[in-house]
Formats: sequence, structure tokens, C-alpha cells
Amino acid sequence: QVQLVESGGGLVQAGGSLRLSCAASGTIFSINIMGWYRQAPGNQRELVATMSSGGSTNYVDSVKGRFTISRDNAKNTVYLQMNSLKPEDTAVYYCNVLYVTTPLREYWGQGIQVTVSS
Repeated sequence: QVQLVESGGGLVQAGGSLRLSCAASGTIFSINIMGWYRQAPGNQRELVATMSSGGSTNYVDSVKGRFTISRDNAKNTVYLQMNSLKPEDTAVYYCNVLYVTTPLREYWGQGIQVTVSS
């Protein structure tokens, strides 16, 4: 079993910054993809950014150049630095871990609110 604990959300004005953290504990597999998704009211959950254990990254177009994902493999923690925040970034952000095992194992955090005021 894996537990994901998120922190760092909150309320910020447009143009401001926040840093989200997600720490994984429990049974950890070395080959994995850690990332962030978000869901705004009335919208489907969407991928924001992911980073593999090998360092490859992927971002949704709307956050490229503003958000940076990073991770500390020794601490099993993934971060999302969010700069130049916009009101449309307002959502519940979810941490996700996908372990590349057979079968695949996927876990979600409980979600953390990010609100950007205009």
C-alpha cells in the first residue's frame, strides 16, 4: 500500500507563486512516474505535469513556462513550483504515482485546493 500526502496549496493572487509537495510512503517501486493532475469545478481531471524516475518530464501546454515539476527520489517526494499563477489555474490538485510493475499500480493523493484570485 502507498500513501501520498500533499501540502502547499492555498489562496494566492494572480501573478503569485505556490509550491506543492507530495510525499509517498509505504511500498515504493523504483521505476515510476510521479505527477500532478487538477480538477476544476465542472471540468474533468486533467494532467498538469509528470516526471519519471529517469527524469523525463511532461507538461500540459497551458502551464509550460510557468510550472516546474521536480522530484527528490531519496525522499520519494515530487514538487510542483507554480509561478505566474492565473485564475484559470484554480482547481483541486491531485498527486499521482504510477508504478511500472506488472500489473501497473496507481495511487492518488487526497487533493489540495489551489485558488488564484484576480
